[in-house]
Amino acid sequence: MGNTIKRLTAAVVGLGMAGTLAACGSSDGGQGSGDSKTVTLVSHDSWAASEDVIAAFEKQSGYKVRVLKDGDAGQAVNKAILTKDNPQGDVFFGVDNTLLSRALDNGLFQPYEAKGSEQVKAEYRVDQDEHRVTPIDTGDICVNYDKKYFADRKLEPPKSFDDLVKPQYKNLLVTENAASSSPGLGFVLGTAAQYGDTGWESYWKKLKANGVKVVDGWEQAYNQEFSGSASGKKAKGDRPLVVSYASSPPAEVLYAKPKPTSAPTGVAEGTCFRQVEYAGLLSNAQNTRGGKALLDFLISKRFQEDMPLNMFVYPVTEGAQVPPEFVKYGPQAKDPETMAPAKIADHRDQWVKSWTSLVLK
Repeated sequence: MGNTIKRLTAAVVGLGMAGTLAACGSSDGGQGSGDSKTVTLVSHDSWAASEDVIAAFEKQSGYKVRVLKDGDAGQAVNKAILTKDNPQGDVFFGVDNTLLSRALDNGLFQPYEAKGSEQVKAEYRVDQDEHRVTPIDTGDICVNYDKKYFADRKLEPPKSFDDLVKPQYKNLLVTENAASSSPGLGFVLGTAAQYGDTGWESYWKKLKANGVKVVDGWEQAYNQEFSGSASGKKAKGDRPLVVSYASSPPAEVLYAKPKPTSAPTGVAEGTCFRQVEYAGLLSNAQNTRGGKALLDFLISKRFQEDMPLNMFVYPVTEGAQVPPEFVKYGPQAKDPETMAPAKIADHRDQWVKSWTSLVLK
């Protein structure tokens, strides 16, 4: 999930994720220079995979994987659209349900039904007529809270969207800009799903009056403004509430030294919005065969089971197992807000424009 994210981006950029395949290229249009033995994956900065898993694909397929990271999810999608006639790679990973229609409307992908698609859970399938994208992972965008802050003050942490506008939580929340950040946009969509097409604006007026702070992206919100982040910095932020992911608490546990017995952060489950990430074969890709092989691999059991502890997201295929420590510290929300991709497509740009006018001006 891009700064996801994310995962997301996906949700833990800055927390020292291990195992990232670091074939990070420049923006020189490197499509592998027509080398049919190399397949290039373009993604957001939160892409990560175990080296042995990528090595297994390379051995099985005969293709060398090159990864090009292109900023957060929104930036990466926009750049891919701008370069679609001469794409930087063969496969794009990391467009989520908040931005999917923009990618499809701009002809970013060509049709390909990945082998194993029938194993993808029905609720995550989209574009069934053309198969331009393949669902890869899912996660929940939610408000996270700093447990110590609330325990020290004997204050109950918020549980819902309604709670966030109460006086006791004034000046405590930081969120990301919905115009530039995937989790920021997901949070706005969550409020639209909760309060309706018109009610969400009234809610944001209350949230603004209650002192919500807006920053550009997840990295700044979580690692600079949030008081509960253990990202290794000396000076912590002063906001004990942040829009992040339900999978951020397990990242805090797994990358802490020494490991705590419980996560230092919690999730306000009544604030969650379900995010789904997709991958697709880029239009005008130079290595379509390699790209198809890579898409097949991304929904294979081997890769699906590798994702949770690398990108802190959940698999979307039937039968893929999730590590117990991931489930323990980062369970999926039981009843997250959701929104049909078609509705997001119809309203997203206007909602972002209204939100910007309402909250940032």
